[in-house]
Amino acid sequence: MTPQAHAVQPVAEDELSQVVHGQHGNPHGVLGPHPHDGGVTVRVLKPLASSVEVRWDGGAVALTHEHEGIWVGVLPLPDVPDYRVAASYGADPIVLDDSYRFLPTLGEMDLHLINEGRHEQLWEVLGAHVRHYPGALEPVTGTSFAVWAPSARAVRIKADFNSWDGREHPMRQLGSSGVWELFVPGVRGGTAYKYVILGPDGEWREKADPMAAWAEKPADTASKIFESAYEWGDDAWLAERAKGSPVNGPMSIYEMHLASWKKHHDGRFWSWAELADELPAYVAGLGFTHVELMPVMQHPFGGSWGYHVTSYFAPDSRFGDPDGFRLLVDRLHQAGVGVILDWVPGHFATDEWALARFDGTPLYEDPNPQRGWHKEWGSHIFNFGRREVRNFLYANAVYWLQEFHADGLRVDGVASMLYLDYAREDGEWSPNIHGGHENLEAVQFLQEMNATVYKRIPGIATIAEESTSWPGVTRPTSADGLGFGFKWNMGWMHDSLDYLAHEPVHRAYHHGEMTFSLVYAFSENFVLPLSHDEVVHGKGSLLRKMPGDRWQQLANLRAYLAFMWAHPGKQLLFMGCELGQESEWAESRELDWWLLEHPEHRGVSDLVRDLNAAYVGSPAVWSRDNDPSGFQWIDANDAGRNVFSFIRRGSVDSPDVVCVSNFASVPHDDYRVGLPADGEWEEILNTDAEAYAGSGVGNFGSVTAVAGDWSGQPAHATIVVPPLATVWLRRR
Repeated sequence: MTPQAHAVQPVAEDELSQVVHGQHGNPHGVLGPHPHDGGVTVRVLKPLASSVEVRWDGGAVALTHEHEGIWVGVLPLPDVPDYRVAASYGADPIVLDDSYRFLPTLGEMDLHLINEGRHEQLWEVLGAHVRHYPGALEPVTGTSFAVWAPSARAVRIKADFNSWDGREHPMRQLGSSGVWELFVPGVRGGTAYKYVILGPDGEWREKADPMAAWAEKPADTASKIFESAYEWGDDAWLAERAKGSPVNGPMSIYEMHLASWKKHHDGRFWSWAELADELPAYVAGLGFTHVELMPVMQHPFGGSWGYHVTSYFAPDSRFGDPDGFRLLVDRLHQAGVGVILDWVPGHFATDEWALARFDGTPLYEDPNPQRGWHKEWGSHIFNFGRREVRNFLYANAVYWLQEFHADGLRVDGVASMLYLDYAREDGEWSPNIHGGHENLEAVQFLQEMNATVYKRIPGIATIAEESTSWPGVTRPTSADGLGFGFKWNMGWMHDSLDYLAHEPVHRAYHHGEMTFSLVYAFSENFVLPLSHDEVVHGKGSLLRKMPGDRWQQLANLRAYLAFMWAHPGKQLLFMGCELGQESEWAESRELDWWLLEHPEHRGVSDLVRDLNAAYVGSPAVWSRDNDPSGFQWIDANDAGRNVFSFIRRGSVDSPDVVCVSNFASVPHDDYRVGLPADGEWEEILNTDAEAYAGSGVGNFGSVTAVAGDWSGQPAHATIVVPPLATVWLRRR
């Protein structure tokens, strides 16, 4: 070898050993190019190579093996050139770019915001990102990797591109941020990878990327690099969405578990593309304004329905790649249907390859077992007291709304987050600093999350599944509320289902279960949920909750749905309920679509379609959902006849709608009902119509009201109220 004109920059042997064994916090300080003594010293780590050479435009230098797979040489140049490394393994040399010649891909401002817990677009700097750079030899395409692991002693990448041998790709720690980073040229989308993390206990752990945009299909557990090429077509939808607020608009939600809505005959899931071809037309055809998707974030166990998440930033790979999910959302928007995603920030899966003890310490989970372990669900609880963890979560909320154009998030298990004693006995929890049982850090997180997403994405909605009487769930954060747009009305759901479970002859004694919700109906912005939780685990289908023979069950269901659609609050119906599903839901099989071949089940589906049309077309039913003056009982006390009658008040441009529900098994032929005005009132909906497989009892399309006080109203009409039925009347 020709003697070198410049000396090699010396590095102590023990430091070289640290690099070789993956225990060096800054391998870039040893590896890569380093100007020294008028030349450029280059070190590369190629443990299995037989020879290594550095090439640049106009020259080449053979490197010398220095220590346990580290090769070194000096380029006779004053400045670092654009060079490549040619490594031989017994055959023709493999020419690669050098990861250790690149500057960090995170800037000082990024690191500052991460330290402060205020990086609202965290996914843009952490995780794996394909990047493109110009170069003197040729343009450079590669992938930057960045992961937050503040207690790690070292981090490596093992992946497809290094034959799953992480020794060649140790990462560098960026200051005191806890972030480890490496740019690997030549690596593109589709590549699988994991981080190998050396914890403070000296143990190496293989971990999926917490910020991965894609993941392998279960049961494989690696993360995958993804570079989106999707071009959206929903600009008109987003522009219109930004002008309004869901709280003041119509919202009728179809809740779905995508994997069991429809399946292939061999049990395979439909792909995102297959769902995009069929789901938008189905949901729009039924007149729903929104779908709510049970968690689409990557989860390893299908039986968890997505509520035990392992990759918070990755759509479920069982259906395809992330752009496939973008296609589904886009198609739904183009069909006029909004998309709400179930989101689970309260707890996470225990799988050892995911978030649990990520850097060898309780990093994402609360280290206090009284706060960090969820007894009821057997999962870890996030450390809401750590600002970086709160940042991870609320940035994740922004991510789904911004990157995937979601229109809202339904936040799972809010009550479990708010209370330190949730699902805990005495002695299993400790009070907060004020001696109370409120989880003050979780409250802070929820307020930060809501304030951030409403600031960044106009027109979206957050919805709390909150089952207690926590005050101000939908009050603005500026008024010390939690800041949600809506709250699930669990009290209405339980009370009304309890009432409907009784035989009609006994319902008079439970009349208050249907009227009590109006005592608090305007204390929050409510969604009325008939969700998946009510039709699973032995609870039976919604149809089978109803008493009586099959005709009576179907009639009860139809009457109940029309009562619900007229009640203050937005409504949510779980898939299958629109078919009058006989059996309870099971995620292992698709819905009983064959039921639609039967007129009585087709009738339920047609009723839901007509309910949604009447609802959207009658602003009185939704425009004043949060205004007590928009609702008035006509008669809340007719327990003897099992009848409820009320008015939804409209405006000059949206006439009042009157709802009369009869939950008795007999008709009331001469039922006098008070009405807000005299004149002709159109019967816009009758759940007993023959078109819905009812008995056909009704009012021939309209009734005429005459002046004269009745039930506190200035006019009245004598109407026919069918058995187990609800009618809607609207003044012409």
